[in-house]
Amino acid sequence: MTPTVGVLALQGDVREHLAALGSLDVQAVAVRRPGELDACDGLIIPGGESTTMAKLARIFELLDPLRKRVAAGLPVFGTCAGMIMLADRVLDGAAGQETVGGLDITVRRNAFGRQVDSFEGSLDVAGLDSPVHGVFIRAPWVEQVGPEVEVLASAAGHPVAVRQGPLLATSFHPEVGSDVRLHRMFTELVRG
Repeated sequence: MTPTVGVLALQGDVREHLAALGSLDVQAVAVRRPGELDACDGLIIPGGESTTMAKLARIFELLDPLRKRVAAGLPVFGTCAGMIMLADRVLDGAAGQETVGGLDITVRRNAFGRQVDSFEGSLDVAGLDSPVHGVFIRAPWVEQVGPEVEVLASAAGHPVAVRQGPLLATSFHPEVGSDVRLHRMFTELVRG
């Protein structure tokens, strides 16, 4: 059976993730409502703006269902703001900023700097045979990882790609460009 992978479609790089999934053997769907989330075997939380995304998730009554599905073992891939949304702890967050949680990391918002400090670079990612092109846009980095978290890639001395069980997160945007290897790595978690 073909797994269904949702992309949280409240704000951010939804279209780009749907396009990346389109080349893989999954059914890709946009998720805006709890019923759509219920139909998913895996979920991508895209890049965007983490405080806005959390507020919209609350408004669309998705925040608590997301937390329950993550706690129950739903495979989730968070990119940039999605990494922040999966983090258990956030530094430099907005007052009262909420997350989905589940990933035992402390993440620093906008760690690499402002929009003008955005950059691109080549990253070695554990499990991949050649470097990945990383696009960092007002990106977070991981300040601290828990004992169950595997660091897959680092930049500027900080983890920028991590995995914990069925959760995968990057501080960069793998949906930009044509390299779908990280999306494939995630769909393998969904199938596993």
